[in-house]
Amino acid sequence: MTRVLRATTIVWVALRHGLDELVLTSFEHPGLRLLARIATLGRDLSAPRGQRLREALQRLGPIFVKFGQVLSTRRDLLPPDIADELALLQDRVPPFPPEAAVATIERAFRKPLGELFTHFERQPVASASIAQVHFATLRDAGGREREVAVKVLRPGMLKVIEQDLQLIRMMATWVERLSADGKRLKPREVVAEFDKYLHDELDLMREAASAAQLRRNMAGLNLVLIPEMIWELARPDVLVMERMQGIPISQVERLREAGVDIPRLARDGVTIFFTQVFRDGFFHADMHPGNIMVSVDPATFGRYISLDFGIVGTLTEVDKEYLAQNFTAFFRRDYKRVAELHIESGWVPAGTRVDELESAVRSVCEPYFDRPLKDISLGMVLMRLFQTSRRFNVEIQPQLVLLQKTLLNIEGLGRQLDPELDLWSTAKPFLEQWMLEQIGPQRLWREFKSQAPYYAKMLPDLPRLLHAYLQQRPSDELRRELHELREEQRRTRRLLRATAVGGLLLGLALTGALLAWRGHGF
Repeated sequence: MTRVLRATTIVWVALRHGLDELVLTSFEHPGLRLLARIATLGRDLSAPRGQRLREALQRLGPIFVKFGQVLSTRRDLLPPDIADELALLQDRVPPFPPEAAVATIERAFRKPLGELFTHFERQPVASASIAQVHFATLRDAGGREREVAVKVLRPGMLKVIEQDLQLIRMMATWVERLSADGKRLKPREVVAEFDKYLHDELDLMREAASAAQLRRNMAGLNLVLIPEMIWELARPDVLVMERMQGIPISQVERLREAGVDIPRLARDGVTIFFTQVFRDGFFHADMHPGNIMVSVDPATFGRYISLDFGIVGTLTEVDKEYLAQNFTAFFRRDYKRVAELHIESGWVPAGTRVDELESAVRSVCEPYFDRPLKDISLGMVLMRLFQTSRRFNVEIQPQLVLLQKTLLNIEGLGRQLDPELDLWSTAKPFLEQWMLEQIGPQRLWREFKSQAPYYAKMLPDLPRLLHAYLQQRPSDELRRELHELREEQRRTRRLLRATAVGGLLLGLALTGALLAWRGHGF
C-alpha cells in the first residue's frame, strides 16, 4: 500500500509541474508536440521549464535531487536554462527551519546551544537534500575561538528514502524479469549498491570517518585541502568540522581575477581523481561544483577544497588493477589488450572472440583521440560502449557504477574549467607510473614492509620450531607409510634378485645349447 501511495505521489508531482509536457516537447515529432499542447489544457505551466523541473525534483525528495545534481554537472548535455536551475540543487535546496536544526543539535549533545558554541548562525550557508550547514564559533581546549561548520541532518529523510528505494527495487525486479538484458544489467545489484551509499550518507559519523581517511590519503599530495573533523562534536545526525574558506569552483571568473591558474587547476583535478581511484582505491564520489572550492589563502593558494564526504567509493585491488590496465591500454590505443582484459576479468563470456571485440572497441574509441575535452564526450563514449556491450553480453559491474558517475562529474567539471584540456596526455603519464609501481621494485618493497610485522614475530621462533621439527618422533601415519615403503623395497629387491637369477640361468642354458650345436656341427 505504501508503494502505491508513493507511486501516486510521484505521478501527481510530475503532472503538477508539467514534466510530461517537458518530455513531449523535447521531441521534434509534430504528433508528440500536439499531444503536449492537449495535455497542458487546464494547467498553469507558465513558470519556466527549468524551474518546474527543479521544483518537482525538490518536492520528490533526496533521490530525485541527487539525479538532478548529476545532470547539473553536464552543461554540455542540457539547455542552459535547465542547467542553471539544476545547479541550484547542488547546495541551494530550500532549507528546513533553523529551529529544527537547533533542536537536533541540542538533542544530539544534550546541551543547550549556548554551551556548545560561542556564536551560531541560524541561517544556513548551504542546504542540500540530505543535510544543511551552519557556520559557528566554538572555544577549544586551549581557550581559543575557532570557526567551524556544523552539518545537521535533515529530519525525516530515512522514511522518504526507504519508500523510494522500495519502488526502485520493484522496478529493478521487473527489469530483471521482463528485459532480455536483465541478467546482464544486474539491476537489483546496482540498486543494492545505491541503497548502501544512501544509507551511509544518513550517518554523519561515517562521513566523518571517510573525510578523515581522505585527509590522510591526500596529505602528501599538496593539491587538495580536506577539513579536520572535530570528533568530540560528532554524532550520527550532527557533525562539526573545520570551517574552510575559498571561492566556489563554479565561479571561474572570480578565480581568474584572484590569479588562479585555471588550466593547471583542471589538470590537478584529473590527478586527484586518478590518485584517489588507482593509488588509494578510495575516492570522493560526489564531486559536483557545490562540494568544491579553491583556496586563495597565500599558504595554500590554488589548492582544491573538498567538502561533503557522504558518498565515497571503494575499489578492490583486483578492480583497480584491471581498470588501470584498461585505461592504459585505451590511452595507448591497444584495443586488443582491452579486449583480452575484458575476457580475463570475466566481464564478457569466456568464448568471446578477441578480434571481434577489439574491432568493436576500436570503432567506438578511435574518433575521440587527439582531441581536447571540448570536442569529446565521455558520456557519449560510455553510451556507445554500453551499446557495444549489449552485442557482446558484457555484464554490468555494480561496484563500478559509482565510479562511472564520478567520472562523468569530473568531465563536466573539467569542461567548465578548461575546455582545451587534453585528458589523454594528462592521465596517461600518471597511469603508466602507477602501473610501473605495481610491477616494479617499489611493489616488492611495499609488500615486504606490509609483511614485516609477521616476519618479526616469526623469526625469533624459527630456530626452536626447526629443532622441534627435527626432533619430533614419527607419527603413526608416518610409521605406517615408512613400513609400506620398506615392504615395497623388499618386494622390489626380491623381484630384482629373481629376475637376475632367472636371467643368469637362461643365459647359461642358451650358452650350453649354442656350444652343443657348434659341437654337433664339427
